[in-house]
Amino acid sequence: MPIQLEDGPESMRRAGESVYRAWDGFIDFAFSDNVLEVAVGLIIASAFTAIVTSLTSDIILPVVSLLPFLNKNLDGKFAVLRGGPHAREGYNTATQALDDGAVILLWGSFVDKIVRFFIITFTLYLVAQTYSWFTKDNIVKRKVKCKYCRKRISEKAKRCINCTSWQDGREDKIQGLNE
Repeated sequence: MPIQLEDGPESMRRAGESVYRAWDGFIDFAFSDNVLEVAVGLIIASAFTAIVTSLTSDIILPVVSLLPFLNKNLDGKFAVLRGGPHAREGYNTATQALDDGAVILLWGSFVDKIVRFFIITFTLYLVAQTYSWFTKDNIVKRKVKCKYCRKRISEKAKRCINCTSWQDGREDKIQGLNE
């Protein structure tokens, strides 16, 4: 609703109250427990990501690069699909090929990212297992499939969270009595 000139002070008072309510709502949201917990969790996750990336890049990948079929410069590997004007001279780097106008397939970069993904995933799994060993609290929970809806649920669940059926077979016993 646009402010009318004849409303004057009354419109300004209503606008001020509206801004105050909006600010008050923002403060309630921004400083609620859940938002602060999420913010702290994101900061910790960022620091943890830096540690895992360093562990992977500085410690694990150099050891993996010693394997004969991998190369430390794996991300620099490429294949020329269509050469540029100077293709007969050959290309030493992907940048050189791209500058010449060649169409290239950067397969080394893709394989490097896949290797890094599996190493980071395995490292996170080891960290979770170590945490579980020290605290006796499992992070990686064992899952089973529900007998009725076939969705994955916790091994300790008494009821399926998806279809709400009892996992101890109560529905089967009741249906057997009704038949």
